Amino acid sequence: MQHSKIKQFILLLGLMLPTAWCGANGANSTDGHSPISVKVAHVEGTPRSSTIQASIDGHVLMVYFTENLGEVSIEITTATGDSVQYLWTPTPNGYQTYISQCGDYIITFTLPNGDEYYGEFTVTD
Repeated sequence: MQHSKIKQFILLLGLMLPTAWCGANGANSTDGHSPISVKVAHVEGTPRSSTIQASIDGHVLMVYFTENLGEVSIEITTATGDSVQYLWTPTPNGYQTYISQCGDYIITFTLPNGDEYYGEFTVTD
């Protein structure tokens, strides 16, 4: 049990330190990175959209969770509804993927309690 908490702390620290370093050095500017607005699709309890951070930089999609939300499903579809990726990820942590095709996409986050959030983004060259 103790090893799990240490592993989580090291993972969280590994995700937070580069973010803090980039912020201190101005690398978190909008040079290439476009934030993705995460909106509520269906929520029964307290909205948690602020705990989900996402951005796109060209073809690279980056997501991180600022709180432990449990195991969250992430589904990426084209704007027309074709599935691109579907996975489950534990939180808090980060997720990064490469979207090969240019176009409009929707990312949907489903929390263990059934709450859903989504964001819309465009992949450009």
